[in-house]
Amino acid sequence: MAWNEPGGSGGRDRDPWGSPSNDQGPPDLDEVIRKAQNKFRGLFGGGGDGGSSGGGMNAPSASPRTIGLVALAVVVVWALSGIYIIDEGKRGVVTQFGAYAKTVEPGPHWHPRFIQAVETVDVDQIRNIEIGTRSSESLILTQDENIVDAKFSIQYQVGDPQAYVFNVRQPDETLRQAAESAIREVIGKSTLDMVITTGRAEIARRASELLQKSLDDYGAGLLVTNVNMQSAQPPNEVQDAFADAVKAREDQQRLINEAEVYANGVVPEARGTASRRIEEAEGYAQRRIAEAEGESDRFLAILEEYQMAPEVTRERLYIETLEEVMTKVGKVMVDVEGSGNLMYLPLEKMMQGSGGSGSGSGGSVFGSSMPKLPTGNESSGNTSQRNPNQQRSREVR
Repeated sequence: MAWNEPGGSGGRDRDPWGSPSNDQGPPDLDEVIRKAQNKFRGLFGGGGDGGSSGGGMNAPSASPRTIGLVALAVVVVWALSGIYIIDEGKRGVVTQFGAYAKTVEPGPHWHPRFIQAVETVDVDQIRNIEIGTRSSESLILTQDENIVDAKFSIQYQVGDPQAYVFNVRQPDETLRQAAESAIREVIGKSTLDMVITTGRAEIARRASELLQKSLDDYGAGLLVTNVNMQSAQPPNEVQDAFADAVKAREDQQRLINEAEVYANGVVPEARGTASRRIEEAEGYAQRRIAEAEGESDRFLAILEEYQMAPEVTRERLYIETLEEVMTKVGKVMVDVEGSGNLMYLPLEKMMQGSGGSGSGSGGSVFGSSMPKLPTGNESSGNTSQRNPNQQRSREVR
């Protein structure tokens, strides 16, 4: 049996949602609306409907002062709700009815609530995204048709709050896609050796410039502060072969460095030796020139003397030449015919003396300069000690 179906004792309505009533029909909607209108009129000073407010009494009315206080309270609450503060390092983008109005700096501000809205953007925060954490992002084709597994870290911040809020729906995701595209383009124009070894800094710089240009074209309002290549290596399948190639390249560079060190030590020494020999040659040339000039002057002087006295000059030259030649000859010349005395020649001492002072004296040994032996009565005391051959020679003479 239904709840509102009459039955049981006294035929009461068992509907749990309403009070017991003898009226079995649905509530009158017009009556409900009329009661609400009467209450609203009574609140603002109007009279209610006599037959519907119970006992025919009028609803209490509000005074104008009460209405003013209520309105003032509403205005104050509305005004206070429009006060907001922008923290340091952030900017506030103010919109009016959904359109851009202005950008406010850090500090307290006010805006008419329900007319303007404020969206706070952090412009000092350095944000970071990683490119290459997924295999679909990390495997990139190089210019020489090799595959490299590269990972990048990109730091950026908001540069233009207005563009960041209005121009792009998802700025961070847009930056990720633009960064992946820029990295693929830069690595696609580089060789594998450059990507893995010496060209990392250059690739990061070019990727940063290309990414910033793309973001500026999109008007994303983002500023790229740093692009860092965290790792770059061939796929695991070719790691061993590439390690051998890298080792060979390192050995090559090591040998080049050793050769440069050796060259740096040998080349200066060779240059010093060459410079010293050049100086010696120049000194020798100057000395020979000076000697030649001296010889020339001497010959000119001799020529002048020869022209004045040919016979004397010729004889003097002959004697000087003979002296110069004979000082180098181990012979003794004696003028026997011009001297009637018997001479004793100490050859050993003479040879030693001539050998030791030949170059210094510049003269030859002649018989006239030799010491003479004693003759006549001076030698009678030691006649017995003389050689018989010498006595015989003396008697004959």
